[in-house]
Formats: sequence, structure tokens, C-alpha cells
Amino acid sequence: MSQATVIEVRDLCNQFGTQVVHQHLDFDLYRGEILGVVGGSGTGKSVLLRSIVGLRQPNAGTVRVFGEELLSLPAERRSQLERRFGVLYQRGALFSSLTVSENIALPLIEHAGLTRAAAERLARVKIALAGLPQDAADKYPSSLSGGMVKRAALARALALDPDILFLDEPTAGLDPIGAAAFDQLIRTLSDSLGLSVFLVTHDLDTLYSICDRVAVLAQKKVLVADRLDVVAATDDAWIQEYFHGPRGRAAAQTAAAAGSQ
Repeated sequence: MSQATVIEVRDLCNQFGTQVVHQHLDFDLYRGEILGVVGGSGTGKSVLLRSIVGLRQPNAGTVRVFGEELLSLPAERRSQLERRFGVLYQRGALFSSLTVSENIALPLIEHAGLTRAAAERLARVKIALAGLPQDAADKYPSSLSGGMVKRAALARALALDPDILFLDEPTAGLDPIGAAAFDQLIRTLSDSLGLSVFLVTHDLDTLYSICDRVAVLAQKKVLVADRLDVVAATDDAWIQEYFHGPRGRAAAQTAAAAGSQ
């Protein structure tokens, strides 16, 4: 795996009133890797994601993407750079009044300048990439299962052929079989499309099955970011409880069994 850095965060600070969420936070995402981002409640996992993709202006610090300082770019150049991001929000965030195909076509019309007909043809390609049946194209989000909503949101995140995919709790609410299938889809897409993936999760099975590195948010910063075995051995109370509690042990055993097959 190449160690070329696609995202470089330095000295990031995020604060809401008197509540300091991040202080002097440093973080890197490497090209082609799947990075799992974990941390206890209130550690600012989603806030970090929003700061990187431009949905939140940090109180201080720098965010460099593909070598460019995102926060100080002119609006047009920043918009061009942000089109290289695909984002899957925690609850899908699909437009309820649009069909799946229309949801995916929208960024292609707005940002890529495609005609509606061309955008909807390409939307069907993205639907197939996300592992959805073609008859899902004409359905509305309210008629989809939780797993299908996730895949439809993933198809929309892939609409503009991004270089970096941001996933916020992508397997939350899915049953174990659906979650495992979604994990493997992300791994396959990352490998085949060369995607770099920033994955906020609390799902230990996801960490063990597809993540190349794991970053732990604690004490208002990235406490450690490394291979999972290195992270799990870190001398920190939350890390020890998280990775070596009953669920952590079960996930490690499942991963070890899968690896030996």
C-alpha cells in the first residue's frame, strides 16, 4: 500500500461554546487505505469528518487535501476539490421525494452538467456498483429496507467518481449478515476503484475485517493511528475496554477464523 498522503490535518481545534471537542489534533489518511475512526461518545468523530469535507469551519488548524489547503482556497477551487469526495451520511440523507435513480442523478446534473437522461443512465451503473437490483432505481427511499437505503446512499456517494469516500457509521442498524456484506462491498470498491476510505464506525467486525489502520479519538486528539494489533495493545483504559471486552474478543476470534480458512 502506498503511503502517499491524501488528507493531512494539523493542529485542528473544534469548539462549541465552552465545550472543546478537538484540540491540536493531527491526522493523516493515506492513498488507497481504509481507515477506521473510533472513539467514545462525544469524542467528535462526525465533527472531524464534517471539518474535513467542508461542512464545518474549524476554530483553528489546517486541512490539506491532495496537497492543497482546503480552508483557504477560493470558493471555485474548493468546490472542485470537494467533488473528489463521496460522503455517505449516517442515516443515508436521501431526498424522500426523489426516487433512488433521481437521488443519484442529482449530483451528476448539478455538478457534472449532464442531461437528465444521461445522468439517470449513469445512475443505473452506480446502482449496480452498490449491489442494488435494477428495480430499486424507480423506488422511493420510504419503500426500501435499511440495508437498501445504505446501498442507495453509497451509490449516490459514488456518483461523481470520488477519490476519497467518507462513511459515517455505514453499518449502524444493519443485521450482522447485512453489515458483513456491506463491509465486503466497501473493501471490493476500495480495491477495484483505488478509493481512500475514511470510515467512522463503532462496529468491531468492520474494524477487524476490512480496515488497514484504525485511528482512536480520545483526549480531544487522535490518540493513536496504526494497524489494529498495535492500536489494541495501546495502554489506554478506553482502548483496552473496547478491544478486549467481550465484543472485541468475539470480533477478533471471528476475524482469526476467517483468516485461517
